[in-house]
Amino acid sequence: MFFNLFLIFIFISSLQPVIQKRIVEARRLAAIQGFEQRRGSRVILMVHRQESISLLGIPISRFINIEDSERVLRAIRLTPPDVPIDLILHTPGGLVLATEQIARALVRHRAKVTVFVPHYAMSGGTMLAMAADEIVMDENAVLGPVDPQLGNVAAASVLKVLDDKPIEAVDDRTLVTADMARKAIAQVQKFVRALLEDSFPKQKVDPANIDRIIETLTTGGVTHDYPISVEEAEDLGLPVTAGLPSEIYSLMDLYPQPMTGRPSVQYIPMPYQGRPSLPKESQRQ
Repeated sequence: MFFNLFLIFIFISSLQPVIQKRIVEARRLAAIQGFEQRRGSRVILMVHRQESISLLGIPISRFINIEDSERVLRAIRLTPPDVPIDLILHTPGGLVLATEQIARALVRHRAKVTVFVPHYAMSGGTMLAMAADEIVMDENAVLGPVDPQLGNVAAASVLKVLDDKPIEAVDDRTLVTADMARKAIAQVQKFVRALLEDSFPKQKVDPANIDRIIETLTTGGVTHDYPISVEEAEDLGLPVTAGLPSEIYSLMDLYPQPMTGRPSVQYIPMPYQGRPSLPKESQRQ
């Protein structure tokens, strides 16, 4: 009898993660459908939450990849041309190829494209934001530079070596890398210019302003992880609006960081049901 109960317990325990996953997935779909119905749009989420998990001690990093581009392009292709697209972004960036494919598809979509940034959209995420007609950000959310990286080194930093050292003192490998860096920067600048000229509302297009945005975001004047605040993005001339719909935060709650032990941040949501009393030692102080 005890053994049978133990087997039943094991069976139920094995099913619990599957059931929980189905419940969360159903809640996600319901939340997305509700947001789509309210705004009359197609909602696409790109959420890379697993920035710091590991498998067998090996770090795993999620970013914009070819699989993402295939799925987003399919979603855009299935969206009627007169239906607006709302893209919710939470990403550290990713592959240039995949990012440019998505950005071009967003620019070509005839109806309005809005990008929502609840926390951060760095590097390639910022490039996707620039493909939109409007960028809606949380007041504390950030964008980031889009200067190309060669491995773990900024292309602009490689070129600086040529400026700081005589050509005779630079090895051939660095010269080859510098040639690649020069080409990478030129390609990114050309693409960003095309994005800005095509996606900005006509009344906001200012060639001088576009030059300033390109200079700030692509030339490596700051580090690649430099956070560009809402205020700085507005000052650059990007079509930014501060203040997210509450549904965005609810959606993000349904895409939590996978638990790998104790949470690094904990808090008691407000309002408190009851105010805890202080220990007697604290009351006497």
